[in-house]
Amino acid sequence: MRWSSANRGGAEMAAIARAWGWFWSNPWVRTATRPPVTLSLAFLTLGGFLAGVIFWGGFNTALEATNTEKFCTSCHEMQANVFEELKGTIHFSNRSGVRATCPDCHVPHQWTNKIARKMQASKEVWGHIFGSIDTREKFLALRRTLAEHEWARMKANDSLECRNCHSAQSMDLSKQNPRAAAAHERFLFSGEKTCIDCHKGIAHRLPNMQGVPGWQ
Repeated sequence: MRWSSANRGGAEMAAIARAWGWFWSNPWVRTATRPPVTLSLAFLTLGGFLAGVIFWGGFNTALEATNTEKFCTSCHEMQANVFEELKGTIHFSNRSGVRATCPDCHVPHQWTNKIARKMQASKEVWGHIFGSIDTREKFLALRRTLAEHEWARMKANDSLECRNCHSAQSMDLSKQNPRAAAAHERFLFSGEKTCIDCHKGIAHRLPNMQGVPGWQ
């Protein structure tokens, strides 16, 4: 009797196995249960595109937020020193009502050059954290060094920041005073000099200029 029950149980299991095998061998079942390769690739592509848009949007938003006068002057070092000096110049207040802000003069507009400048500026964040010029006395002591670094940088990139607004092609020499017109025609248009060679100190006070080429 025990053998008969076991025999029936084995037969039932064999039948279930055959039915299960038949079920999975059915082409309709295989098609319905196959991983949706096409749909997965579509979702992967769409998801990657959306992730890229979100990343780029966030990155560009953060980049533009750090490229404003408000951000630049959020450090007390800038607010109390160079920004106060800028307020007294023609770049800040003039008859045309066009104001040059900090990034206009210190960050190129072209994207690749802007990113390179932002990477350079990371050293300024380091200086802020460790208080390199957190007092007026420290700032004045380093003023010549800071100015020379900026002059050298602008000399190397052919005064890209100046060219954000000023273009040699759009200059009307007849509307300039004779001395400026002659200097621009001789040095700027020929490429012998760049803007920063002659236009130091137009937005901030000059340091001690002793030994600086072209200055007395």
